[in-house]
Amino acid sequence: MADIPTDLDWIRAAPENATGPGPWIEIAFGEGDDDEAPVYLRETSDPATVVTTNRRKWDAFVLGVQAGEFDHFVEGVELDGVDGTAPARPEK
Repeated sequence: MADIPTDLDWIRAAPENATGPGPWIEIAFGEGDDDEAPVYLRETSDPATVVTTNRRKWDAFVLGVQAGEFDHFVEGVELDGVDGTAPARPEK
């Protein structure tokens, strides 16, 4: 596994009004601004486990989310509005 820089600026991906410890996803961008520059992801409940990708793949993922390509993964799930967390998934 590649060494993860210790000076990363982690950005929490949580609703603006969210409170509490999450778990939330956090993203950090490594040095560089080209397509191969590293992007790091982790969950607040397990910050020692970090997934690494690159800027090209991250940008493609974000564009896919914006285009609704992943909406089927959250059908029937709505934020509860209290702390920004989603309730348990409905039974299928």
